[in-house]
Amino acid sequence: MKVIFLKDVPRVGKRNDVKEISDGYAVNFLFPRGLAEPATSRAILELEKRKSEVVIVKEIQESLLDKSLAEIKGKEIILTKKADEKGHLFSAIHKKELVEELKNKHHAEIAEEFIVLEKPIKELGEFEIPVVIKGKKSSFKLKIKRN
Repeated sequence: MKVIFLKDVPRVGKRNDVKEISDGYAVNFLFPRGLAEPATSRAILELEKRKSEVVIVKEIQESLLDKSLAEIKGKEIILTKKADEKGHLFSAIHKKELVEELKNKHHAEIAEEFIVLEKPIKELGEFEIPVVIKGKKSSFKLKIKRN
């Protein structure tokens, strides 16, 4: 019997796969648990439609990603913070603060996990902050001045 997997089934099939499975296994195990459905011509057409929609959504996400990376490229964020005489900040600057500043000043939606910051910034000065999303790179400048 041909079935379409609705969920991943270890060592049998992955979601959206169409496979030939024994009738007993399909009727007694896969169908009652909602793991698969019979591969009728209508179900196969719906599967193809879902796959094409997923491709379109991925393309849209990629274009939005490119747009976000292009928006922040070369942008500059200036922060004024309290620091001691040696230029050490009293409170470190974390990714979360950088995300908020990008959103407020440049209207760029970048998630924290995409900002590459080895450790929080604790000194005054200029920094080039890299942003890497799915292998695509960009960066913005961060200037920290004394308050």
